[in-house]
Amino acid sequence: MDAIRVTVRRGQTVEARHRVHVRSTDGNAAGEDVHCFLRSSLKPIQAVPLDESYDDVSDEEIAVACASHQAEPDQLAAVRRLLERAGAGIDDLECGTQAGRPEGPLGHNCSGKHAGMLAVSRAHGFPMHSYREQTHPVQRWIAKLVGPADVAIDGCGVPTFAMPLTQISSLFASIPPRIAEAMRVRPDLVGGTGADDTDLMLALPGWIAKRGAEGLFCAVSPEGVGWTFKVEDGASRALRPAIGRVLGVDAFRAVPLRNGLGEVVGSIE
Repeated sequence: MDAIRVTVRRGQTVEARHRVHVRSTDGNAAGEDVHCFLRSSLKPIQAVPLDESYDDVSDEEIAVACASHQAEPDQLAAVRRLLERAGAGIDDLECGTQAGRPEGPLGHNCSGKHAGMLAVSRAHGFPMHSYREQTHPVQRWIAKLVGPADVAIDGCGVPTFAMPLTQISSLFASIPPRIAEAMRVRPDLVGGTGADDTDLMLALPGWIAKRGAEGLFCAVSPEGVGWTFKVEDGASRALRPAIGRVLGVDAFRAVPLRNGLGEVVGSIE
C-alpha cells in the first residue's frame, strides 16, 4: 500500500500535501519502512529504569516521566514529586528552557523524563551530573533496552535512537505493563489538553500512545499490537487524519484549519 496522503485545503484550494508511512507489529503497512529517530516517542522506554528502581513510584510520576507535557499545573506538580524523590531541585534539570514556559527547566516539556533520570541516579548511587551523557549508567541502561540503533542527541540533551518503523513498532510494543497502565490511568499527564497522544488514549480506552518530534507517533492496542506513524516531511498536523483513517477514530479523520481568530478556513484530511 502506498503512503497515506494527507491534503491541506484552504477554502477549496489544495495548499499542501503530506505523506504518512505506517508500520504495525501485526503486518499492516503503508508506504516505506522509514528509518528515523524516536525522539520523544522513546520516553516510555526511557522510563523503564525509573519503574525498576522503586517499588512505590506512582502513576503520576511514571506518566509524567513519559510525557511531552504542556506545563499544565498537574504536570508540573508531578515533576516536582519526582524531583523530591530524587532529592534534587529545578536547577539540577539539564533539559534547558523553552520560550514561553514557566519556571525555567521545570516548564520544559521533557522535565519529567529528566527528573526521572535524576531519581534513578539517586536510587543506585550514580553520579547526578551529568546524567544525560552517553557514558552515564542511566543512559547505558536505556541504550541496552533499545538495542542496536543509530544514536544522536535529542533536543533536550539526552541520547535518542534511530531505526526503521518496523523496529520502532516492536520496541514500543515492549513497554512494560506497569508503565502502560500509568499512561492509561493518567493520559492527561502524558501530553495535555489537545495533545494527539492524550486525545487518542481518551478516544480509544485501553490504548497507549506517545508522540515524537518530526511527525512521529507510536501507539499500542489493548491486544499488544504496536503501531508507528511517520510523516515524511515532519509535519505533525498530518498525523490525526492518518491515524483516524488507519485506526478508525472518526474524530481524527478531518482536522479544521483555523486562522488566527479561530475561524475555520479549510481542512486537513
